[in-house]
Amino acid sequence: MKRKVGYTWRLRKVMAQHQIFTATEVVPLLRERGIDLSASQVHRLVSGTPERLSLQVMAALCDILSCTPADLVATTAENAGFRKTATGDLPAPPANVAKLRPRAARILPDA
Repeated sequence: MKRKVGYTWRLRKVMAQHQIFTATEVVPLLRERGIDLSASQVHRLVSGTPERLSLQVMAALCDILSCTPADLVATTAENAGFRKTATGDLPAPPANVAKLRPRAARILPDA
């Protein structure tokens, strides 16, 4: 069975809990810990959901916010549905299909 995994990036929420409300406040705090990111990079980190993240940046954020990686990233996992294959497992037609009939067209002469 296949599993679908995902995550929620909660940096902004954890920042707010520590009274840090803008990305520009984080830039000097990261620099103090040896992480040199531009203001736009930090803004994207705060406002978006990163696909990749350096463990050094994660460790620095955890140090700044006195939290753990689990506080910043909430993971989810659920069973994915099975894909139907073309082995004769056809979906059942809707119940009212038998009642549907095309109406005969009426052709009117040009007047």
